[in-house]
Amino acid sequence: MRYLLGFIACSLFALGTLNAQTPKINSSTDIYHAIEKLNFLGTALYIAAHPDDENTRLIAYLANNVKVRTAYLSLTRGDGGQNLIGPELRELLGVLRTQELLAARRVDGGQQFFSRANDFGYSKQPTETLEIWDKEAILGDVVRTIRKLKPDVIINRFDHRTPGTTHGHHTASAMLSYEAFDLANDESAYPEQLEATKTWQPKRLFFNTSWWFYGSQEKFKAADKTNLLHMDVGTYYPMLGMSNNEIASLASSQHLCQGFGRLSTRGTEDEYIELLKGDLPKNKSNLFDGIDTTWKRVDGGKAIGDILYKVQENFNFKDPTIHIPALLKAYNLIQGLSNDHWKNIKTEELTSIIFAISGLHLEASTETAYTNPGEEVEVQVQALNRSNLNIKLKSVFLNTQKVAIENEPLTNNNLITKKVDLAIPASTNYTSPYWLMEKGTLGTYKVTNEDLIGKPETPRAFNAKFLLDINGTAIPITTPVVYKYAKPDKGEIYQPFEVVPEATASFTDKVLIFADANKKKIPVTIKAHQDNISGSIELKYGKDWKVDAYKQNFSIAKKGDEQTVYFTLSPPSTESESIISPILSINGKEITKELATIAYDHVPTQTVLLPSEAKVVRLNIQKAGENIGYIMGAGDEVPTSLEQIGYNVQLIDPATITTESLKKYDAVVLGIRAYNVVDELKFKQRFILDYAKNGGTVIVQYNTASRWGAQFENIAPYDIEISRDRVTNENSEVNIIAKDHSLVHFPNEIDENDFNGWVQERGLYFPDKWSQEFTPILEMHDEGEDASKGSLLIAPYGKGNYIYTGLSFFRELPVGVPGAYKLFSNMLSIGKDKVETNVKIKG
Repeated sequence: MRYLLGFIACSLFALGTLNAQTPKINSSTDIYHAIEKLNFLGTALYIAAHPDDENTRLIAYLANNVKVRTAYLSLTRGDGGQNLIGPELRELLGVLRTQELLAARRVDGGQQFFSRANDFGYSKQPTETLEIWDKEAILGDVVRTIRKLKPDVIINRFDHRTPGTTHGHHTASAMLSYEAFDLANDESAYPEQLEATKTWQPKRLFFNTSWWFYGSQEKFKAADKTNLLHMDVGTYYPMLGMSNNEIASLASSQHLCQGFGRLSTRGTEDEYIELLKGDLPKNKSNLFDGIDTTWKRVDGGKAIGDILYKVQENFNFKDPTIHIPALLKAYNLIQGLSNDHWKNIKTEELTSIIFAISGLHLEASTETAYTNPGEEVEVQVQALNRSNLNIKLKSVFLNTQKVAIENEPLTNNNLITKKVDLAIPASTNYTSPYWLMEKGTLGTYKVTNEDLIGKPETPRAFNAKFLLDINGTAIPITTPVVYKYAKPDKGEIYQPFEVVPEATASFTDKVLIFADANKKKIPVTIKAHQDNISGSIELKYGKDWKVDAYKQNFSIAKKGDEQTVYFTLSPPSTESESIISPILSINGKEITKELATIAYDHVPTQTVLLPSEAKVVRLNIQKAGENIGYIMGAGDEVPTSLEQIGYNVQLIDPATITTESLKKYDAVVLGIRAYNVVDELKFKQRFILDYAKNGGTVIVQYNTASRWGAQFENIAPYDIEISRDRVTNENSEVNIIAKDHSLVHFPNEIDENDFNGWVQERGLYFPDKWSQEFTPILEMHDEGEDASKGSLLIAPYGKGNYIYTGLSFFRELPVGVPGAYKLFSNMLSIGKDKVETNVKIKG
């Protein structure tokens, strides 16, 4: 698999941007594939709204069959979605999904770009989307991407003409692309961009349509296809031993946090694109028909093409090094091109090919994952020539610091190693995603450095710059400094080398609930990222809250070790919300960050610095019952939130569920999408329903419609049909329609004010049909839509109760929304007003 992904990704083109990936193994087949792409001078840009919106079949087909330089512009990083594989949500989820998109591009051969748009959650109308995103800013990002990439063709994933029929982000992405197509060539549009780039007019704009957009296959067959191009993207690549569809399946399967791991597909696959702007190609299976994609496209290119086409035609798979003289000649000619755009692109591509053919291994690695500004770190520089070529290492620089290697001959298979103490300037920025470094708005990330806009990642802070002399031609090659180590159960591992503060501080809980006026001890964990670190820590807090000690000292001897200090926090006597944050003082420097690490096997480990803070909430809340069983679904923080208000929550292993095992719980809660992702539930459903029948309370949180398969006739004891209905405006009016039901009175009185302060949405995947045994509790709707009553349904079942809710408690509880806590407490307490006395939560 490792070899396969290396080939498909055409890693030759990723030499300078590997970002601590394990070095790829480049075979002669890889090199030939890269030469084919070197000889195609054309660019395609695919545009959509989110990670996973991209059509990996079409991207893979363009990159690997047509040999096009193919890019995907995802306007957002998917920050507003859910996570099937871990706890990361919002900003951290956006970082994870960014890396999954980059992993997908390494498979299908494309490149990846982003705008500053923040995925603020589901939106039903593009007008709302564009207002929250700040249309002018995000439109400018699309224009900027077009001007920099200079695509010949642009392909929209969605239709700009059908607002309201799909996610508002989807339609908005197409609308922005449609407008940017012409604006990119308008000097009066975003003129400030022209200091770093030039105007550009793409030749054609397409919409990647299919029968689905027509409503049915029958309607599509009958539709006028005059403006449609058709391609069979299921083509088979003999040199790969794989079809394009198999590559596309592997690429989309990189979106693991969205549950996109899937079987490969094979065989004919029809792909259709509709012309929106530009001229219609005569050859309706070729997007680039009539566009010069040869070396003749650039002045001086014919001579380069004469060389490189001959290399491609007569490529020697057994000994590619025989082509080095010709490739070096082409390299020197490319340096003389007046067209800087193609000069830079083809220089990078050809450099990678020469690097691969020569069997060069160039690396700069550390034995530590991170360092601090102002420190020194030992870097091991390695250079190896695994060919008989005449190669000399003229110089090596670690950023601006020169390494004591000069005019060193690289003889065949003779490894040169040099250890260097790299000085980290005190002014070095900490490593973190650039779009998270400053606070933005709900819909748009703030990026002060305009050179970073569009990039998938923050450029690495430290790079090794090798200057080689190959047969008399100077070739510069840059590679990032990486952290390299080995684990007994995994072998050699490469990670990014990071720059972090001397220490960071964090709270265990991001929301702290005070149910009464009693004070609480608040633990703050300080983690050292440097040996022998000492300083002081204080707690910043809001009005009416009080802390016992203004400042405390700390001292940690070993890098990587932690120390926990405690502050006693007293809440006000009345309901209140505030933010607390720790401030570390070390050698006159204040640090207010916490360090989050995202580590999964399918993406590089990510280091994210975020503001260290926690929300504190003073509530007057009551509950009945103590012991809650929680069956985790796709992953959420609801169990931790319930513990905050005094419940004893136990996570239930689905395999252990029996009638007896559930008896000890006052309520059993199923996490979000449990029936979608936990296969074991198909065997345990009868026990869960029996638990309710025998007097228990079962609470089922949202599941996506019809995705639990045929193993469940129904997920409820009575008929219920889950729809795609949702209320996306978190401020939408909520009416309590079951005003006499105990669910809105015991043990907490619920009124419309308890729906103030909700975030991102009201809820999703509401049932739209249910049997008469269910009582709907709430009514809500987005503007211009009919009211939905399916957000919270309750039915008595035997001696107990069954509750289904699509309300987004998984978003509201972790951010401390008071009304959400009260309502969830009432759900857990249902039926207990008849058998228990109201019990106030202990502080």
